[in-house]
Amino acid sequence: MFWVIASTIVAAIMATLMIFVRLRAAKRPASAKKIILPPLMMSTGAFMFILPVFRVEWMQVLEAIGVGIIFSIFLIKTSKFELRDGEIYLVPSRAFPFILFSLLIIRIIIKLIIGSYISVGETSGMFFLLALGMILTWRITMLYQYFQIKREF
Repeated sequence: MFWVIASTIVAAIMATLMIFVRLRAAKRPASAKKIILPPLMMSTGAFMFILPVFRVEWMQVLEAIGVGIIFSIFLIKTSKFELRDGEIYLVPSRAFPFILFSLLIIRIIIKLIIGSYISVGETSGMFFLLALGMILTWRITMLYQYFQIKREF
């Protein structure tokens, strides 16, 4: 039970930090590098699967990534770019903090349900894959939108 509570607290802190990072990023021009780096940095977490305790079955991998892709739709809908002073900026959405915390609450509920059927390690592995699927899909879409605006400019 300790690990469930600890991981939930960490997720809430990460969500809060994400909101502040997103709001700060809106003040500076966007770039392809700034869009690509977060999922690349996060992907290093895949090293957790070296340890057997975190490994999941292929069906669980597909389920987690699929749910992540579905969750990314909400982030994609709140991520828009605009051209301002010859630069491309990410427009901050007022709905973003609410969506991020809503997704966090949904993930916690799913984690509590799934956690009663599979081990903490497998749950951690699945939720890493869910987050990676969500962020990767969101960032690929952002990169596509960024290059569309850049091409028009």
